[in-house]
Amino acid sequence: MEASALAYLAAGLGAGLTVIGAGMGIGKLASAALEASGRQPEAAGDIRTSMIIAAALIEGVAMFAAVICLLLSLK
Repeated sequence: MEASALAYLAAGLGAGLTVIGAGMGIGKLASAALEASGRQPEAAGDIRTSMIIAAALIEGVAMFAAVICLLLSLK
């Protein structure tokens, strides 16, 4: 197997693990936010705002990791 083929394989696996991790993180975040909104409906707006900010940060890290995986495969 050539080195470039292994690099593409590693990039694909790394990007896949990144997406799985981000999906699990956002799922846990949404679950906790919905539970908190159910317990305190009057704070739902603040909880939603915090959830969206945290989800955006998780997505940013996931995109950064995916780009790094793809860039490393090009070397």
